[in-house]
Amino acid sequence: MIKLNPKLSQKFSYLLLCVATILAIVPVVVIIFIIIKNGASAISWEFLTSMPKNGMCGGGILPAIVGTLSIVLCAVLITLPIGVCAAIYLNEYAKDNLLTRIVKLAIVNLAGVPSVVYGLFGLGVFVMFLKLGVSIIAGALTLSIMELPVIITTARGALSSVPYSFREASLSLGVSRWQTIRHVVLPNALPGILTGAILSIARISGETAPILFTAAAFYVPHLPHSPLDQVMALPYHLFIISTQIPNMPKNIIYGTALVLLMMVLTMSCVAIVARIYFRKRRKW
Repeated sequence: MIKLNPKLSQKFSYLLLCVATILAIVPVVVIIFIIIKNGASAISWEFLTSMPKNGMCGGGILPAIVGTLSIVLCAVLITLPIGVCAAIYLNEYAKDNLLTRIVKLAIVNLAGVPSVVYGLFGLGVFVMFLKLGVSIIAGALTLSIMELPVIITTARGALSSVPYSFREASLSLGVSRWQTIRHVVLPNALPGILTGAILSIARISGETAPILFTAAAFYVPHLPHSPLDQVMALPYHLFIISTQIPNMPKNIIYGTALVLLMMVLTMSCVAIVARIYFRKRRKW
């Protein structure tokens, strides 16, 4: 049996890990560079704040930006309270029996369901059965269902990371279980909950299939007035101008992709800053 030199083996492993990291990062950097190079010339105040015109070959993308933010904001307002409450119940109150194990397994499996399936579900339930029509609220409800398993899983992980001794110390003082959760467990789990929530928001911001069936319009030359309005959305708008409109200027396509990319990257950066801030405030 051949024995490798420990130092040589360590250097080889380190080199292998570095190569794997570079191979993972380089394609992302190249994609971002191409988008910025080809799309930066399209970014202007008019592009960000005006309506599309000339068959969407000119003007701006303001309705798509506002529509995306409206759908995502409504989805977050629906999902975050429900997801965190469900995570609290499963982690702090529910007994470890067959039913809860099935529920936890179902939540994990739902996180892996393709987004187009959620889109078809939203079309059948919210658009057709509940008669909400193709609207902001129908798209938000669809995205909230898609986002819910991720929020619950992330929040459960954050709650589980809080040492059980914190709960024991609080309960020994005579306070109720809910007071312990409210004043001890949740503040210490907040960094993980916020990070998971914001990252899931960044994910749904770029989804096309769910809103394709439930919320997105080909062209709407005005801003939405109510949650029951149909809206333009950046992911679907990018798909349309890339595939359905002839002679579309290349810089507008890449400029739209750059705006969507910057929205997602901004949300990711907010998640990182929030995580660092709340971890610094943690006492353990």
